[in-house]
Amino acid sequence: MFEELKPHLAELRKRLLISLATLFVMFIICFGFWEYILDWMIIPLKEALPEGSSVIFTKVGEAFFTALKVSFFAAVILSLPIIFWQLWLFVAPGLYEHEKKLVLPFVIAATVMFVAGALFAYYVVFPFGFSYLINFGSQLFTALPSIGEYVGFFTKLMFGFGIAFELPVITFFLAKLGLVTDETLKEFFKYAIIIIFALAALLTPPDVLSQLLMAGPLVVLYGVSILIARWVNPAKKEEDEA
Repeated sequence: MFEELKPHLAELRKRLLISLATLFVMFIICFGFWEYILDWMIIPLKEALPEGSSVIFTKVGEAFFTALKVSFFAAVILSLPIIFWQLWLFVAPGLYEHEKKLVLPFVIAATVMFVAGALFAYYVVFPFGFSYLINFGSQLFTALPSIGEYVGFFTKLMFGFGIAFELPVITFFLAKLGLVTDETLKEFFKYAIIIIFALAALLTPPDVLSQLLMAGPLVVLYGVSILIARWVNPAKKEEDEA
């Protein structure tokens, strides 16, 4: 059995090495521009801060490790096309010839949807969420947010929204492979709603508005995924109805 797995493990190792090498190169490049990247990352926070407040660091080495986090975050975003490409090449040997031709649409769609989710978080969710959190209790306290904690919070939300927006892409290719249908997604809808709101509660600030700003688009994306599955797999649906 191990002998049968060796070629797959070797292929997985190859794809991981290429992805990690790309990530490392991008990290080195991004580290040279971390201050500019951080300036962009903290714009939503600065706009929400009341007068007299500022961003600080409180631990020895926090500024340095923040620079590493910022560089790694940017490196992952820039490496996404290569990472998605390597992921597809890993699963490609098990696909039919016509399915292998979907590599370019998969890479483009997966990258675009991840970036769209991250930008939605940045331009829509962050202004509302940070304004609520920063100004809550501001009449009693002075806001002095730690840059290290903020960057960790920022990247978690950006990745969370980016991954969430991959739902239509994943559905398209699963439907293309005949693994899901619109009927399957409809039957799972009531469970999906619970999962979506649970994820929204975990990933967003603890206020109802921010949670709805994440859960709402996810519900819409799930509905779009049902339509995609119906469009991609009409023959399968007809067979089920027959």
